[in-house]
Amino acid sequence: MASLSKRGGGGGGGEGEGILASFSRSSVAAHGREAATMAKKLLRSTGKAAWIAGTTFLVLVVPLIIEMDREQQLNDLELQQQALLGGPPPPAPLK
Repeated sequence: MASLSKRGGGGGGGEGEGILASFSRSSVAAHGREAATMAKKLLRSTGKAAWIAGTTFLVLVVPLIIEMDREQQLNDLELQQQALLGGPPPPAPLK
């Protein structure tokens, strides 16, 4: 029975609480808490930046892509109509 109490398996239990309490007061635990706080702030600011970038993309870039697609479809339609009507071939588009 005496060997169990030395290991912490029997009645005493005070040593285990002392180790946890001393660890939670240690500088390692303090640095861990500080790192967790900084990580939380970083994730929050990163999320805000991602929201700003995403909404800016939706408002500015997506309509531009849609308009460029419409213009390309209109050009293709005009080329088809000229080919059907037998007109002179249009000049090659400059790229």
